[in-house]
Amino acid sequence: KAAEKEEKARAAEREAKIDQWRAKCIQEVEEKNREQELKAAADSVLSEVRKKQADTKRMVEILHGLEKLRKLRKEAAARKGVCPPPSADEAFENQVESLKTLLKNRTELYEAEERALRVMLEGEQEEERKREMEKKQRKEREKLLQQKLEIDSKLFGDPAEFPLAHLLQPFREYYLQAEHSVAALIQIRHEWDRFLVPADHPEGSCIPPGWVLPSLPTNDTWATAVR
Repeated sequence: KAAEKEEKARAAEREAKIDQWRAKCIQEVEEKNREQELKAAADSVLSEVRKKQADTKRMVEILHGLEKLRKLRKEAAARKGVCPPPSADEAFENQVESLKTLLKNRTELYEAEERALRVMLEGEQEEERKREMEKKQRKEREKLLQQKLEIDSKLFGDPAEFPLAHLLQPFREYYLQAEHSVAALIQIRHEWDRFLVPADHPEGSCIPPGWVLPSLPTNDTWATAVR
C-alpha cells in the first residue's frame, strides 16, 4: 500500500509538471501571437501613413508643376501681346499659397504620426528583446540548477533514492553548511586559505573552483560497489 501510495504521488507530481509545462507553452504561444498581431497592426498603420505621405508629396509636385506651367503660358501669352489682369495673378497666388499651407500641415501631421508609430514599434522591439533576454537567462538558470542537481546526486546520492532522513544526510549538511551560515562559510574559507599556493608551486595545486567529482569506475568490481 505504501509503494502504491508513493507511485500515485509520483504520478500526480509528473502530471502536475506536465500541466505546468503545457500551460507555460500555451502562454508563450499566446504572447507571441499577441506581439505579432500588434506588430502587424502597427506595420499596417505605418504603411498607410507612408502612403499618405507619398500622396502629399505627389500633390506638392503637381502644385509646383502647375506653377511652372502657368508661368510658361503667361510668358507665351506676353510674347503674343496678351497679358492677364493682376486680379487673376493674385487669385492664382492666393489659391496656391492656401494649398501649400494645407499640404505643409498634412506633411507635419503625417510625420508626427510616423514618429509616434516608430517610437511604439521600437518600444515593442525593446520589450521583445528584454523578454528574450529574460527567457535566455531563465534557461541558463535552469541549466545551472540541473547541473547542480546532477553534481549533488553524484556526491550525495539521488534525493529520490536517499531521502532527508537517510544516513548520508548529516554528511550532506556538513558539506553544505556554508550555504546556510556565514560563520561556517568564513571558517571553511579560512581553512582553505591556509593551503593557497601559486599555480606553479611544486608541492601543491590551486583550489578547484567547484566540487571535485568522483571518477567513473574503472572496473566492474568498483562499479558494483558504487551501485
